Amino acid sequence: MTHEEGSNIERLEGEGWTKQFVASEPRLSEAVEMYKDLGFEVHLEPLPKQSECETCVGPEEAQAECRICFDGFEDQYKIIFTRPLKERPDSDNELFY
Repeated sequence: MTHEEGSNIERLEGEGWTKQFVASEPRLSEAVEMYKDLGFEVHLEPLPKQSECETCVGPEEAQAECRICFDGFEDQYKIIFTRPLKERPDSDNELFY
């Protein structure tokens, strides 16, 4: 994980976002719709390019996530972040009380 990516994730987590997973279409749109239907706010972050996989080539205790499978295709993937909605859009529906 690059320093810039780490600080961006830390900033998002500080704002209440939870990192879920990385996806591309068509699963990306399906996951976004599912999280919204479950009452979550959804934020997508681009998958940063990484020059080398620290997990595969580095020591076992490396904390980075392997991204070798995404090499050259980073622009097709997004990192999905979610957080609970502050207000439910249909809060007058008694099912949500």
